[in-house]
Amino acid sequence: MIYLQLYWEFFKTGLFAVGGGMATLPFLTHIGESTGWYTQTQLMNMLAVSESTPGPIGINMATYVGYTIGGVPGAVVATVGEVTPSIIVILLIAMILQQFRHNKYVESAFYGLRPASTGLIGAACVGVIVETFIRYSASGTGGVDWSTLTVSVGGLALAAVLLVLTNWVKPTAKWHPVVFIAASAVVGVVFHFGGV
Repeated sequence: MIYLQLYWEFFKTGLFAVGGGMATLPFLTHIGESTGWYTQTQLMNMLAVSESTPGPIGINMATYVGYTIGGVPGAVVATVGEVTPSIIVILLIAMILQQFRHNKYVESAFYGLRPASTGLIGAACVGVIVETFIRYSASGTGGVDWSTLTVSVGGLALAAVLLVLTNWVKPTAKWHPVVFIAASAVVGVVFHFGGV
């Protein structure tokens, strides 16, 4: 039963997440909230792992969640669920491409999808920023207890240092991204255990 649920959830994600891997984040947030498979913090950790591994982020996230929930079979089922809609759409488009290649309705639909996918990615980015840099507690009424709101100075400092190193310091601008990922992981561990 869990494999069927994994397949269905990631099939829906693959079907409706238009705009690339980052557009899957709102769907993944919904999956975590509705199934209880992972928290928002775990989702951000999965995102970091998926970003640092080769391949499309949506597929990596499906594989990661599937493996976490159902082991290797779960990883396979979730990944197949994620790619099934794309395969179906590609096969259908290949069969009828010539008929609709210059159709004004199809071109208009894709024109309308661009801002929608941009909005989805922007909402996901705001969620990541809030989760990473801002800490707060919930109030008794379900809102935010503004008296507990704090900003992660360590997180902001790390982001600023990485921005400077990757863009304006010439010797480090040529370093491989894996170096920055590894350094960020080490700093994250130090900050976590140091209470920063």
